[in-house]
Amino acid sequence: MIVPTKHTHFSESLLGFGAYLLGKVDSIKSIDSLWNEYQNDLSKSQYVAKHSFDNLLLTLVFLYSIGVVEEKDGGVVRCN
Repeated sequence: MIVPTKHTHFSESLLGFGAYLLGKVDSIKSIDSLWNEYQNDLSKSQYVAKHSFDNLLLTLVFLYSIGVVEEKDGGVVRCN
């Protein structure tokens, strides 16, 4: 489920969720604040796919492994 497939919509994949999260990381953010923003956007139908907290963590690990985000001062920050 990392990449979309014939039966998995892009927003349901970790790649799509990662793209969404990258749009939210404009400054140092805690994992809890990212989760709260996602829950808020999900409730307002601004993001259509439902993900678990485990998927959030897996997506952050994925983004970290490809060098897009890093940990700084206990939060997540986008790499330049």
